[in-house]
Amino acid sequence: MLALLVSGKSVAVDEDASTIPQRIGSGDPVAGRETSESERCQECHGQDGNSDDGRIPSHAGQYAGYLIKQLRDFQSGARKHPVMSVIAEDLSEADMADIAAYFASQKRRQDNSAGGNAAGGNLFSNGDQARAIEACANCHGEGGKGRIADNVTYPAIGGQHKAYLSGQLVNWKLGERSNSPGGVMNKIAKALADDEIEALSTYLSGL
Repeated sequence: MLALLVSGKSVAVDEDASTIPQRIGSGDPVAGRETSESERCQECHGQDGNSDDGRIPSHAGQYAGYLIKQLRDFQSGARKHPVMSVIAEDLSEADMADIAAYFASQKRRQDNSAGGNAAGGNLFSNGDQARAIEACANCHGEGGKGRIADNVTYPAIGGQHKAYLSGQLVNWKLGERSNSPGGVMNKIAKALADDEIEALSTYLSGL
């Protein structure tokens, strides 16, 4: 069954087949499909992990390790959300691993409502050393596909909804979200002007 979930139309992203197990992690995607439905994850994030609401993130093709960390953070209160904090509260470690594996095994759709922003592309690829803004690609990888390095899972952000991306950058900037490793996202977002957040979100959503 796993082979069916990660082959053909269900391949998570355009990547080398050898990296797909790393993206899916140790959970059971088949069990995760059932658990994500019974726990009502699919109602907001989409049956295949692709949300139809620009304010709600798509999880298809996301690294399972990142999704698990976010669920743990919702449980602990390190990250707060009126709905997610309640939903995550009673999930077991196995539930979280399975749900994350299911969403990670799905094909991510591109947000076609935006994209092609030169200023955003420059920030993503090069950052701004004068302001100590690191290039997004250094952590989030080529094309924003995410990566694992030094035991840290950096999420895939390419193709994510523009509204969600801009909202999270604003939350990082205001300190309303603060669960990135070493607070790196707070530092970067605080240095970004509002128009740069708009440019980055536009560019990333079109990757």
